[in-house]
Amino acid sequence: MAGVELRSVSKRYGKFYAVRNVSLKVEKGEFVSLVGPSGCGKTTTLRLIAGFIAPDGGEVLLDDVSMASVGVRNRQVGIVFQNYALFPNLTAFENVAFGLRTRKVPEEELRSRVEELLAMVGLSGRAAAWPRELSGGQQQRVALARALAIRPKVLLLDEPLSALDAKVRNSLRFEIRRIQRESGITTIYVTHDQEEALSISDRVALMNSGEMEQIGPPGEIYLHPANRFVADFVGVNNLLEGEYLGEGRFRWREHLLSVEDVPLEAGPAALMIRPERLVLAPSEEGADNRLTGTVTGRVFLGPLLRLAVDVEGEQFLVDLLNTETAAPSLDDRVSLTFSSSDARPVGNTGKIPG
Repeated sequence: MAGVELRSVSKRYGKFYAVRNVSLKVEKGEFVSLVGPSGCGKTTTLRLIAGFIAPDGGEVLLDDVSMASVGVRNRQVGIVFQNYALFPNLTAFENVAFGLRTRKVPEEELRSRVEELLAMVGLSGRAAAWPRELSGGQQQRVALARALAIRPKVLLLDEPLSALDAKVRNSLRFEIRRIQRESGITTIYVTHDQEEALSISDRVALMNSGEMEQIGPPGEIYLHPANRFVADFVGVNNLLEGEYLGEGRFRWREHLLSVEDVPLEAGPAALMIRPERLVLAPSEEGADNRLTGTVTGRVFLGPLLRLAVDVEGEQFLVDLLNTETAAPSLDDRVSLTFSSSDARPVGNTGKIPG
């Protein structure tokens, strides 16, 4: 039984489709992130699930029951917004208790539930604090506890961490995942941050121009993108324009490269190579998949050092572990190598063969 299912759902504003023919099935207890560029339709999809707007076509189901005639209040959905939306005149305790009070939950049960949730989100000692006395991260924890208080069937989070600084955001994303696992609640998480989506999700649904481009586990999305848009959007990539010759052979400029053998017709194509799949190696004439160039840039990324290497006018990005071992300097000549399994051809249709 699916916790949430969208069946060919569309939402149109005039002639513009915010969401077009989207189908998605989220299993009970699963954590799925909707990710994509601004305006791709991810927040509209969330609002369709919540019931804030009605689809122009298709169907939204919760626990296999159509929501066509069910309003927001009766959908048993908890929602956490980007701006927290806490009541400024209520303490943290009363903010979390709000939904329970409107449902006339007995006081003893209410108090036990609120205390349990405040402990879950690490705010047991701040129950009496006003929202203005809490940090942004603490306010977001209160908003999460409030959404969970009513024991919803589904938790919807709309870019809940985007207003926080990087350190708090990185910490809180894992707290949200921990809480979701402990509660076992079906969760749909909207974010424009692909790293966030890849790091905490069971599956990622990547949207573009109102449509689903690919749905799958984070590793599949990253390593086996369904098409060129996904390959270009998720992570950093090197895409080389050339010609696929078939049988695992690719021609780039005057170089014949050994690549992954995929069911792709011979002809003009691009080659996808992730920066971490490129390796620096001593020069060796005639070796397969060996390209020589000049280091034109160095970027410090904490545990990684990213090099920009100019090879015959094409910029290659190369990620190295940032160890104490001497790394190439600007203007150094270097050789790049990669294995055939780390280079995936992309056809003219944009599709990356599986």
